Amino acid sequence: MLLAQTALETRMLLRNGEQLLLTVVIPTVLLVLFSAVDVVAVEGPGRRVDFLAPGLLALAVMSTAFTGQAIATGFERRYGVLKRLGSTPLPRWALLTAKTGCVLVTEVLQVLLLSAIALALGWSPQGGPAAVLALLVLGTAAFSGLGLLMAGTLRAEATLAAANLVFVLLLLAGGVVVPLSKFPAAVRPVLELLPVGALSDGLRSVLQYGGSVPWADLGILSAWAVLGLGAASRFFRWE
Repeated sequence: MLLAQTALETRMLLRNGEQLLLTVVIPTVLLVLFSAVDVVAVEGPGRRVDFLAPGLLALAVMSTAFTGQAIATGFERRYGVLKRLGSTPLPRWALLTAKTGCVLVTEVLQVLLLSAIALALGWSPQGGPAAVLALLVLGTAAFSGLGLLMAGTLRAEATLAAANLVFVLLLLAGGVVVPLSKFPAAVRPVLELLPVGALSDGLRSVLQYGGSVPWADLGILSAWAVLGLGAASRFFRWE
């Protein structure tokens, strides 16, 4: 049942043009555009794509685990889909696990696509895959918890507006395409504590600078994951 529900959730996501645009097309277009055109200032060694690729991998995780999942789950809750699924033999834990599995499958496709495009543009990733995997998993947990919290507490229309607004704000101020060093010193510590700031900074420290395990960024993401998932399990309303 779990595998069948995961496959169903994945097919539904891939058939949704709006979500596909948000989760796959936008990060890909931004990667190609900003790598080819000198629109934003980048920093660090290597080519432009060496700075941009880690940040856009973080954006892909956010778009799938937070924005896409929050909007889809919010409207499923609004139309009674979750209530009906909750009355089937499928346990609720299995439903949530299937949604998480759908997110992970989509992220694997995103990472493969963005990595292939970045490599074609001359990306030279550094560091070890274990640290990257840990950052992506914890980032997914953090954003998934926050997305489910939003979807389970707000009306669907409010979730749609809020999730898209947060996506745009964090795209601009989360260190994804604009270095956090370009922001005023007074707000920089706050931005570094945001989940997308920690994820993009951690991925960049490993993939661009060849650093070891970024424990500080992993700690921030772990804290967000615990808070987000804990709050979602406490306050999520199924109908």
